[in-house]
Amino acid sequence: MQKVISNIVFTKNRPMQLEAYLESLHKNFSLELFDTYIIYKVELFEDEYESVFSKYSNCNVIKEVDFHGDLLRVLGAIDTKYVLFGVDDVVYFDGVEPAIIDRTFQEHSEEVMGFSLRFGRDVDFIKHGNDKVTDVSIDGQLVYKLNWKNGQSPHTRYPFELCATVYPTSLVKRIVNNTANDSPLAKKLLSPNSALIKQLGKMMSTRKILKRFGYFFSPNTFESWCCRWCQNNAGQLPSYIYFQKLCASVVDINMVNISNNNKFEQDAGYTVEVLNEKYRQGYRLDTDFLVSKKPLRTHIGQEYFRLKRETQC
Repeated sequence: MQKVISNIVFTKNRPMQLEAYLESLHKNFSLELFDTYIIYKVELFEDEYESVFSKYSNCNVIKEVDFHGDLLRVLGAIDTKYVLFGVDDVVYFDGVEPAIIDRTFQEHSEEVMGFSLRFGRDVDFIKHGNDKVTDVSIDGQLVYKLNWKNGQSPHTRYPFELCATVYPTSLVKRIVNNTANDSPLAKKLLSPNSALIKQLGKMMSTRKILKRFGYFFSPNTFESWCCRWCQNNAGQLPSYIYFQKLCASVVDINMVNISNNNKFEQDAGYTVEVLNEKYRQGYRLDTDFLVSKKPLRTHIGQEYFRLKRETQC
């Protein structure tokens, strides 16, 4: 079967959560439709990550050396119609028929920015918000759209995200090309670990330097800088985000990237070290529990993080 979607997943220090992401995605969507690329920050728990990669051996694993260059190489190599980004603290608990997503892009190609799997009519910021939501019929199924350019909440005016939105590959490449600095010299001189950046970092924020030169050094900067470009150049982009139902949420229980402020406290029972030990003991996130208790929020917490011991064959 021809691949339709390239799933680019980012992970660091969360083998248990990465496995939950992959397991839950594959339970709710046809695996045959996806080419999966995992950009893996090698830091802790390499043996446990190898266990995940062995279980999902169809994935293309890229051990991160230079996030900016690694990401651009992956984007340059993919040839599917669509891209779905992912991060390792996202869990899926429902799905949308890929044919509906594809038909939506075909029938509304001029106006559709992306098809979100994190929006739904019953989600709080839509149900109780002020965004105008329009019903649309696609092959006899009801989907919805809203204008992100007039977004009335932080969620609905945020058009580029890495959790669970399907985008046309050509559009993603155009956004990235306008945001990123693809100069070989710039990539060499502006590597986060380069002598130049270390020296300049003594005088000003490394983050500000890299941002000024369009250099992504983490998934957070990749998302936020591309989103900012979209918001600043809205006239060049399609106006609508389409969706059908909430299919995935971010499970906020621990923190691995500190380039952005995190709004939740880290619980000692959910540190990456504690969860990795649980993973070694055979515990896995109970993704079926989320299916039975479908959340209505894009971000959820400990109440949904249930573990179960993996059944031994």
